[in-house]
Amino acid sequence: MRATIFVTDDDDVVRASITRRLSRSSHEIRGFDSGESLLEALDHDIPDIILLDLKMTGMSGLETLKHIRPKAPETLVILLTAFGTVEDAVEAIKLGAYDFLIKSVDLSGVMPVIQRAVDYLTLRRRVSFESQDTANRFALDNLIAHSTSMKELVAQIQELASNTKTTVLLQGETGAGKEYIARILHHNGPRKNAPFVGVNCTAIPQELFESELFGYERGAFTGAAQRKPGLCEQAEGGTLFLDEIGDLNPTMQAKLLRVLQERSFKRLGGQEEIEVDFRLVAATNRDLRKEVKQGNFREDLFFRLNVVSLELPPLRNRVEDIFPLSQRFLCQHSTEIGKNITDIDQDARHLLEQYQYPGNIRELENIIERAVIFCHSSTLSIGDLPRELHEEPKKIISTSTQSEEQVLRLEMVLGKQTLAETEYAIIEEVMKLCGQNKSLAAQKLGLTRFALDRRLKKIIDESDD
Repeated sequence: MRATIFVTDDDDVVRASITRRLSRSSHEIRGFDSGESLLEALDHDIPDIILLDLKMTGMSGLETLKHIRPKAPETLVILLTAFGTVEDAVEAIKLGAYDFLIKSVDLSGVMPVIQRAVDYLTLRRRVSFESQDTANRFALDNLIAHSTSMKELVAQIQELASNTKTTVLLQGETGAGKEYIARILHHNGPRKNAPFVGVNCTAIPQELFESELFGYERGAFTGAAQRKPGLCEQAEGGTLFLDEIGDLNPTMQAKLLRVLQERSFKRLGGQEEIEVDFRLVAATNRDLRKEVKQGNFREDLFFRLNVVSLELPPLRNRVEDIFPLSQRFLCQHSTEIGKNITDIDQDARHLLEQYQYPGNIRELENIIERAVIFCHSSTLSIGDLPRELHEEPKKIISTSTQSEEQVLRLEMVLGKQTLAETEYAIIEEVMKLCGQNKSLAAQKLGLTRFALDRRLKKIIDESDD
């Protein structure tokens, strides 16, 4: 980083020596012989760093520092003195000085302090940029929601984002974007400036999960050489995201339940109760109600988690969102790879929209990234897409859930499917939804059991012919 540095010292020799030494680097240096002239310059130009002599004729360094803060609140001020005292150092830090440097004959201490300041500024700018980028990436307006199911989800997220305490359970297939939605909830609410701590419950061995979640004291077990805060502490004031919570073992389920009830916990090997304030967002691709019935998941924990449950639709049930998502991934990966691919042709778009995406959004992004790598023009074409998209037959029927009602989506390509095939696809999908229970399927279709059997027999006989 090339920094702008203002050197202020009423001793011409010292000021010239410091300026000359700093000029050997790539930094831009300007010198001032008094606090008054420095403050006047700050009305027109704000530097990154100010080297300021403590003892000057006229306005002293501490007096000058008091006037610098309102004019240049982000500038790092390093005070210089040949007669430093503890009282001066304390007063300088109170006034917002970054560092305090004792002047030596050879000025050997100047460059290390300047380098530390430059490193700090570089890190601060990077953090600021990444924070701004994160805020933009997870802005609610950036959530692609052209489909009905996603529009309903966005409306729910808007209501939940401002509610900082309500526990949220995200349910949906693998790759459907559960962590992305969790981050949107976090970054669009009052907790956005606090940490977002995410952990996949299957990524940490179960025997280590407790120490990761709650932390531990020194000596709690072999190898615990020092105290380590756990994920619950790290998420203080922010959001704790537990992905794949349905895979937690019964012991950890019980301990997590206690934290949610008491809002406190003890580190491993500790006696002190530590109070915590975080919002819990949990996610799973399992049917937790079914897991509760089968005895695999605690019912009391399920009720604690299921305060508000959001169902993320699979990508195959939000066809209207596939092309906008594809365009976003195309722009992202084209930029990263250094290609100028700006569009997707109609044939490629049609193929993308009729694929079933067992891996959901994650799979779509991988498909687009791979296509960008092999694309040699400004438009992504059907030939750039992987083989599995060309080979997979299009399902005539797909199912989505809208307002707790299951809706069948029919897409019949004229000339490609017969009426019999379409009828069979409807019956097959309803049978699957009803667990192959013919009586229930017949009821859903408005038929008698006998009429359903007759239709199935007719379809089978026609296919044999």
